[in-house]
Amino acid sequence: MKNSVKLGAALLVTLFVISACSDSRSNTISQAGDSNRTLNEVKAAEFKAVAPWIASKNTTRINTDDPGEAAVTVSRTLWMASSENNRPGSIILTTLDNWQNAVVSANLIHHPSNGPILFVEQDELPEATEAELKRLKPIGVEENGGVQVILVGNLDQKVEDQVKKLGFKTDKVSAGNPAALAKAIDAYYAKLAGENPFSVIIGSMESREYTMPAINWIAHMPEPLLYVNQNEIPPETKEALETREGKANIYILGPESVISAKVENELEQYGNPIRISGEDPYANAVAFAKYKDPKTGFGWGITTPGHNLSFVTVDSPDLAIAGAPFSHLGKHTPLIWMNKSGIPESVMSYVMSLQPKYESSPTEGPYNHAWLIGSEAIISTKVQGEIDSMLEIESKLGGGHGSMPGMNH
Repeated sequence: MKNSVKLGAALLVTLFVISACSDSRSNTISQAGDSNRTLNEVKAAEFKAVAPWIASKNTTRINTDDPGEAAVTVSRTLWMASSENNRPGSIILTTLDNWQNAVVSANLIHHPSNGPILFVEQDELPEATEAELKRLKPIGVEENGGVQVILVGNLDQKVEDQVKKLGFKTDKVSAGNPAALAKAIDAYYAKLAGENPFSVIIGSMESREYTMPAINWIAHMPEPLLYVNQNEIPPETKEALETREGKANIYILGPESVISAKVENELEQYGNPIRISGEDPYANAVAFAKYKDPKTGFGWGITTPGHNLSFVTVDSPDLAIAGAPFSHLGKHTPLIWMNKSGIPESVMSYVMSLQPKYESSPTEGPYNHAWLIGSEAIISTKVQGEIDSMLEIESKLGGGHGSMPGMNH
């Protein structure tokens, strides 16, 4: 985060790539008024793009490894702030010092707050975050007394003072530990939305890679994330569950090696526990993306073409927090883990199962898309190309677009 405080205006500029193209069969270029110039006489400058976004036909890359920059870029992508209709209601400010706190803060992204997570230091408002606050000009949430900025976690008073100095109305949610903060955010949102959702996600405070796929769902829907340890339910989580009066729909995210059968059995006194899990973090994220409870409507249930996915490497989990708002607006998306070396088999199998197939023409759709969060240093161009190809619409007959009827006539 310290490296991101100076980016300021740099993130507000997109440079374009200028390249020189040549034909291997000829060493001349024809230009109006200057023909037959040799290529050696034309010296084209080489530019590297310092671009927040890099897109292919089926993917868009958030081109940074810095979580602070990524959060600002995601915010700029979703909230153009060109009118009141596309400005956020309120913005969530939190730190990355405690991943558990940052993850549960995503529950406040949803309506009526309708705003991004931006990152701060424990005692400082970074320049990039300050610039984005000024650009967004949050309109305030009527149901919350016009609050424009919500500070989450135990931040130093200096941060709130800096935000107030910018003219924003603030509120804050803090607690002594992550389970207590999850309970506090659950209660805060229930009061804000005027309802106490009966569906909740139970995640591990100890296993980030198994818990974090929940972040996209709680940003998308009002159901909260509550925390447990492997073999214990914290008292604050019990208290939050008790507000559901024994009728909670409890979705445990992760295998028994992460959240034990003992905890699952104890949860039965608060409602109906259901486990969603995979044998490793990659399969676990896929299982959550595929899951849908037909009785309650909980879950993404993405098992057919025509959807969006958000790819983040397990080595850069803070980028997943920055990208959580992608599940709230636009092409709503679950989180899919990958790694630096490529696409795990469970993920590849899942993505291939979503590939669209057309009858007569690719214009029929549906189409897939993916957000990739991270630079080429952590998600290579090769991997981006592989994902793009797997998402591409193809003929049911095989052979890609070349198999359209009439192509051979």
